[in-house]
Amino acid sequence: MTRRGGRLWALLGWLTVFVLAGCSPSAPSSGPSAAVPSYATPTPSADLVAARRAAGIPDCPEPGDASVPGGLPDLTLDCLGGDTKVRLAALRGPMLINLWAQWCEPCRAEAADLSAFASTQDEVAVLGINYSDPQSELAIEFAELMSMKYPQLVDVEATVRGPLGVAGIPHTVLIDADGVIVARHPGAFHSLDEIKSWVEQGLAA
Repeated sequence: MTRRGGRLWALLGWLTVFVLAGCSPSAPSSGPSAAVPSYATPTPSADLVAARRAAGIPDCPEPGDASVPGGLPDLTLDCLGGDTKVRLAALRGPMLINLWAQWCEPCRAEAADLSAFASTQDEVAVLGINYSDPQSELAIEFAELMSMKYPQLVDVEATVRGPLGVAGIPHTVLIDADGVIVARHPGAFHSLDEIKSWVEQGLAA
């Protein structure tokens, strides 16, 4: 079995282990599957960009320049792979933005439902932020395994934690067409219907 194949099977095996609590990068759940690993030698960005595109993950959005009151924090994050940068405060929706990591068990548990939401409708954009996750290569492999065919930013240093009020992951926010945050969802979603209902209520408020 190849190294890549072994990783994919390991990630698939992790999907059988679900927990209800969110993952905190400063204090992840116990057990080897929940530990936050690190690479001794980071994967070159050019390789990550190629891997991201091969996995079917689209390039990141190109927002405008203006921030809005009540919107996302005025921070700039790299697209997964580092080929472009995105200013969060200039993003517009409707858009569901999900913070996740491949080492986070609740994030893995909800991944299939988020992928289904992204692929079964086109009214609400979906954007991932790979959060506090030093293993971008494994994140890309997991995203490919779960058919996460939506753009992904990366926040290795968890810079949005304070400005966005993130206690742990998964953590999801919803912005409207003006870029204003209209709903927050700390913790994992448990079904596609739950995601749909949360989005509908948030945009109707």
